[in-house]
Amino acid sequence: MTTALISVSDKSGIVDFAKALHALGVKLVSTGGTAKLLAAEGLPVTEVAEVTGFPEMLDGRVKTLHPKVHAGLLARRDLPEHMAAIQAHGINTIDLLVVNLYPFEATVAKAGCTLADAIENIDIGGPAMVRSAAKNWKDVGVVTDAGQYADVLAELKAQGKLSDALRFKLSVAAFNRIAQYAGAISDYLSSVEFEPEKLSESYVPQRARFAAQSNGIFTKVQDLRYGENSHQSAALYRDLYPAPGAIVTGEQLQGKELSYNNIADADAAWECVKSFKLPACVIVKHANPCGVAVGTSAREAYAKAFQADPTSAFGGIIAFNRPVDGAAAEQVAKQFVEVLMAPDFTAEALAVFKAKANVRLVKIALPPGGDTAWTQGRNAVDAKRVGSGLLLQTADNHELQLADLKVVTTRQPTQEQIQDLMFAWKVAKYVKSNAIVFCKGGMTMGVGAGQMSRLDSARIASIKAEAAGLSLKDTVVASDAFFPFRDGLDVVVDHGASCVAQPGGSMRDQEVIDAANERGVAMVFTGVRHFRH
Repeated sequence: MTTALISVSDKSGIVDFAKALHALGVKLVSTGGTAKLLAAEGLPVTEVAEVTGFPEMLDGRVKTLHPKVHAGLLARRDLPEHMAAIQAHGINTIDLLVVNLYPFEATVAKAGCTLADAIENIDIGGPAMVRSAAKNWKDVGVVTDAGQYADVLAELKAQGKLSDALRFKLSVAAFNRIAQYAGAISDYLSSVEFEPEKLSESYVPQRARFAAQSNGIFTKVQDLRYGENSHQSAALYRDLYPAPGAIVTGEQLQGKELSYNNIADADAAWECVKSFKLPACVIVKHANPCGVAVGTSAREAYAKAFQADPTSAFGGIIAFNRPVDGAAAEQVAKQFVEVLMAPDFTAEALAVFKAKANVRLVKIALPPGGDTAWTQGRNAVDAKRVGSGLLLQTADNHELQLADLKVVTTRQPTQEQIQDLMFAWKVAKYVKSNAIVFCKGGMTMGVGAGQMSRLDSARIASIKAEAAGLSLKDTVVASDAFFPFRDGLDVVVDHGASCVAQPGGSMRDQEVIDAANERGVAMVFTGVRHFRH
C-alpha cells in the first residue's frame, strides 16, 4: 500500500482517516476541496493536477478523467505487460481509492430543487474512478463510505495491506453504491415532466408521481427458512433508506427466527395497530385482523381483542401500539402466540416471556413526536408483482375524519355509535375484501374477510361472533365497499346492526338508503372505499 487517492464530497471522518494513512507511510493524492482540507490540517498531499499534468477545468467537472488516474487504478499488478505499459508512460499505481459521490439524492429531496441543481450534482469522475477501482479489486481497495474506514485501517495496521476478502467486500459495496446512485438519477430524470419553454437556472420541474422507469433499490436483511410453503425459497429485503417505525426496523429480542408468513402477518398487524391513538391491540391470523380493540391500557386492549375471536387468536400475531408491561405480558403469555410486537417491553414483561423462549418478541422503536409518530414507516407506494411486470400504486394511507361522514338516513347515529364507526372503519381498511366488520365498545365483535360475496362476509362475521359468545345487538358495521343491493344491508341488520358505515357510490344507493330507513337504522357514507386484495 503506497498511494491513496482521496476525493470525497462528505468529509466526515476524512481528516482522521488520512492522518492514519499518512502515519502508515501511504502517499496522499487528492482533489479540490478535499486537498485543501488535508493541507490545512498539515498533511502532505499531492494535487491530482500534479499527477496528471493537467489542471482541473470546467468548474471541476473534469479533474480525474485522465489516463494517469484510471491506468493507475486499472493496471493489473500480476501482468508484466500492464506494469510495463504504465511504466513507459510514467504512470504510478494507485492502491487505495477513497471516494464518496456528489449528494444527488439529498439535493433532489429538497423542496424547490431546480433542474440545474440536480444536474450539477450528478457526479461523473467519482463513479468512473469507483468502477475502475472496484473492477481491479484484486489490487486496489475502494472505500465509498466513512463506515468502512475502521475496517480498512485495522487491516493496514495489522498486516500492512488489505486482505482479498476485504478488498472483494469493498468492491461489492462500491458497485452497489454505483447502482444506487445511477438508479436515483434515473428515477429523478424519468419523473421530470420537462417543459422546455420554462427552462432557466431557476426552473423547478413538475415531477410525475410514477417515473417512466422504476429503479427500486432494496438491501437484503436476511435469508428466510422458506417462503409461504416449505418448497419455496425466500429472503427479507428492506428499502435502502427505511423509514423509522417500519416493520423492517424492528429488533427481535427473543424467539425463533421469523418466517416469511410471520413477517407478512406481522406487517399487517403493525400497520393496523398504528392507525389507533388510544392504547390498542391487533391480533392477526393469515393476514386478516381477527381481533382488534382499544382500551385504557395494553392489558385491557388485549383482553378485548382476544375475546373477539379466541379460536382464531390461537397462534396469532399480536401488535400493541403501547409498551407491553408485566400485566399485559401475563395475559398474553396464557395463550399460544407466534409473534408479539410493541414499541417497547418493560423488564417485567421480558421476565414473563423468558420462560417462553419460542415466542418471538419484536421491538419496533418509534421516533419522538407523540401521535404524529404513528404516521412514520408507512409506504408511500405499494407494489405487487404480476407476470413479468409490476403494479405500483400510492399506498392507501387515507385517514377518515369526522367531517367526512355524511349521514344519509332519517335516523342519526349517536356519539357513541360515531366513535365505534370510526373504529370499525379503521379496522375494515386492513381486512381483505370483501370486508364486513361488526364493532361495539371499541372492539371487533365479528370480522368477515376475503369472500367473493359481501353477503357471505356478513354471515361469516356473525358466525364468528356467535362462536365467541358475543351478541351483535346494536353493533355498528363497516363495509369496505358500497352495498350494490339492499340485501347486504338486510343481512347485517338481521344480525343486530343498528348503524352502518359504507363508502356509497352505487347506482342503487337510494335503494339501500330507503332500506336503512325502512329498517330503522342509521347509515353514513364515508366517500372512500378500502379494497384490499
